[in-house]
Amino acid sequence: MIRYTLKCANGHAFDSWFASGEAFDRLSAAKHVICPDCGSADVEKALMAPAVRHALTEPVTDREKALADLRAKVEANSEYVGTDFATEARRIHDGDAPGRSIYGEAKIEDAKALIEDGIPVAPLPFMPPRRTN
Repeated sequence: MIRYTLKCANGHAFDSWFASGEAFDRLSAAKHVICPDCGSADVEKALMAPAVRHALTEPVTDREKALADLRAKVEANSEYVGTDFATEARRIHDGDAPGRSIYGEAKIEDAKALIEDGIPVAPLPFMPPRRTN
C-alpha cells in the first residue's frame, strides 16, 4: 500500500491509499480518483513531506475530525471481530450467529465474495485497532 497526497484542479488537497503506484496511475487515467470536497476527477499527486505525528494527536482538519467522529461511532456501536470479519459476517447473514453490527479486517477477495453473495459490507476509511507488542 502507498499513500499519496493529492490535489484537485480546484486546489483541494487530500490523502488517499492505493495498492501501488501503478494502481493510482490506472485509476487516475480512468477518472476514478475523485476529490472528496468537490467531486472533481482532475486530480494529480501533490508534493509530499513525511508526516510524523504522534498517533494520539488530536484531529486538526475538518476531515480528520469527521473521520475521528465516524471511528468513535463505529467503535461505540459495533463489535470488533478482527481478522474473523468475513467469517463472522457470513455467520450473521446465514443466521448462525446473533445479528449485530461488526467491524474488522478482511482480505480483498473475501470482501468481494461477501458482496457477490449479497452480504452488505463496506470498507471503513480508517485503520482498525491493532494490539502490538
